[in-house]
Amino acid sequence: MAGERVKLLVQNRSVLGSAESRRLRRQGLIPGVLYGQEQPVAISIPERDLRAALTGKGGTNAVLDVVVDTGKAHASVLKEYQLDRVRGTITHVDLQEVRLDQPIHATVSLHLTGEAAGTKEGGVLNQVVTEITVEALPMEVPASVEFDVSGIHLGESAHLSQIALPEGVTLLDDGDAVLVSVMQPTREEPEELEAGEEEAAVGEVAEEGAAAEGAPDSGAGESGEPGTAEG
Repeated sequence: MAGERVKLLVQNRSVLGSAESRRLRRQGLIPGVLYGQEQPVAISIPERDLRAALTGKGGTNAVLDVVVDTGKAHASVLKEYQLDRVRGTITHVDLQEVRLDQPIHATVSLHLTGEAAGTKEGGVLNQVVTEITVEALPMEVPASVEFDVSGIHLGESAHLSQIALPEGVTLLDDGDAVLVSVMQPTREEPEELEAGEEEAAVGEVAEEGAAAEGAPDSGAGESGEPGTAEG
């Protein structure tokens, strides 16, 4: 959904460093930086408010009206974020102030809908792309886009150029890139071949056994062969 705006109250962060960042997180605050039209500003954001802002209808592409210390609102978007490797929680964010009348580049999630005809024909659906890069005005960037795979048959592919984007949104990725395909599943080796290999192995063992039975006994002195008895 485009056009989502969320007000976000933040505090100026005067003390910097790893120790201070850890202290803020223990208090339920997320350290971050607001990159504005002038100098970057170090900020801290209540974790609960940030999570609510980024999980709303606009998702991570929502326009955030960032208010620093009860000052004026700065229309901003999420630029980058870092996650805790174990907990999966946000540990740091970078916000970028934007002008609402100028287009920006954004990453948008791609979701598939429908059931591909090719899967009913015995094929396997393979989604190659899960995100696309678009250009649009900040208020026109969609939270996500959908692509209906119902018409894709076995052996066919769909490309990025086939995605129907909202008006005012331009795809920046290569339109010829494969988005999704339906292919024949990889088959295992036929059991007949496996059985044949087993029979061949059994035959080799049998031949070795027969050769062993026909070999002379090294301890039989009655054979009269040289070296079989002490002189």
